Amino acid sequence: MNHWPAMLVDFVSDGWQLLSQFWLLIYILMEVIGIIFALESIFKSRTSQGAIAWSLGLVFLPPLVVPIYLFFGQRRFYGYVEARRKGDLEIQRIAQKMLAEMEQHFSLPGETPPGVQLLEQLALMPFTRGNRVNLLVNGDCIFREIFDAVDRAEHYILVQFYTVRDDRLGRELLTRLAKKACQGVHVYFLYDAIGSFSLTRRYLKQCRESGIQIEAFRTWRWFRRRRFQINFRNHRKIVVVDGREAFIGGANIGDEYFNRHRRLTPWRDTHVKLEGPAVQGAQLSFLEDWYWATGEVPEMNWHPVGVDCDQRVLILPTGPADPMESCQLMFLHAINSAQDRLWIVSPYFVPDESIVNALRLAVLRGVKVRLMLPGLTDNRVVQLSSYAVLMNLQHSDIKAYQYRPGFLHQKVVLVDDDRAYVGTANFDNRSFQLNFEITVMVRDRQFATEVEKMLEEDFRSCVPLRGEQIEQRSWLFRALVKLAQLFSPIQ
Repeated sequence: MNHWPAMLVDFVSDGWQLLSQFWLLIYILMEVIGIIFALESIFKSRTSQGAIAWSLGLVFLPPLVVPIYLFFGQRRFYGYVEARRKGDLEIQRIAQKMLAEMEQHFSLPGETPPGVQLLEQLALMPFTRGNRVNLLVNGDCIFREIFDAVDRAEHYILVQFYTVRDDRLGRELLTRLAKKACQGVHVYFLYDAIGSFSLTRRYLKQCRESGIQIEAFRTWRWFRRRRFQINFRNHRKIVVVDGREAFIGGANIGDEYFNRHRRLTPWRDTHVKLEGPAVQGAQLSFLEDWYWATGEVPEMNWHPVGVDCDQRVLILPTGPADPMESCQLMFLHAINSAQDRLWIVSPYFVPDESIVNALRLAVLRGVKVRLMLPGLTDNRVVQLSSYAVLMNLQHSDIKAYQYRPGFLHQKVVLVDDDRAYVGTANFDNRSFQLNFEITVMVRDRQFATEVEKMLEEDFRSCVPLRGEQIEQRSWLFRALVKLAQLFSPIQ
């Protein structure tokens, strides 16, 4: 008799059983790893919402979530903090020298309100006097001022952006920087490796051939411990010229900032131009990032000079390497210190419970709170998450508005009639926990009035947005809103 068919069936059956056992063992191993990572997320996560979101996925869907957690689950950025705080004596020496020379520009005793001293501790730098701050509205004004400053450079230019594109704006920046490099001006160009993932090799090659020192800020290092740090981003946008002028704000290098986006035009953004001792703070932030990316400490001008204006300014870099949640604490302080008015403008508004409760308390003590959010968006999931926040706030007196003409990308906070914040940070978990950000805080009534006029103009282009409107949408839409909120802590 021919036993081959029976033997073949037995062979296939045995092979299938072995394969099933193999995959069962793999699943058990992934489940064990998932439980271990879930415990780690509970002990190390900075927020309870994040710990819950990660733990559920790690325990119930380990084959899918364990690899994601391995790459995106870290909440502390390792390596940078050692170089910044205690690891590099050269940076420490520069920072100490800078602070010593800036002492004459520090706010005088009694000038700084006691509560504001908290921000100085977060920034590791006091408020400075003798500054001039100019408000720059939208791409044409922003880049006209930046390019004019670049053309005036005599010694060096520091350029840092989250997103750099090889398009018309990117090419114009390259042309101007290359021209200055040919004149002997040192150009240091830093971009985020993930935010600028589409930047072409041609662009990088032409930069280097022109004498521009261009480097990527990569948050992972394969040869170091904790190498899976790819969920962090350097979201800062800084330009410094000769240590005399600095530019900080929301705009990146891309044609969309010149209203050349097919869907999100017109693009609304805000930057500030700084002159005076505060420029040194922006320069120090760039130096720390450049050191992480290259291990080098280039020569810079560390001699602050005041200008014929006396605006008080604090530069506050924040990020996942900080020992505390500096960005979140900065915004919590802004909310808690408001006495009369609080206006918040953010393209990505997904605050955690502590921020939401602080907003509720501000309203209860009589503060008039306004929120300005985008109508058009480049991230639908984040927008849905923000709707969930508004649903939770619907029974408060917080007034929310949706900007209609185009994409609202500016990050601005106005407190009472004397304080304004302009920078790169959004009101979401990514800016609070994962991104390197930088914010300019200005304590000056004149500047606050300018910000007020700018935002009043923006509010005239908005429509009211109430939680009740979202509640009245279809059950499918509300389900998507709740689902997006569930995953907002790990976005």
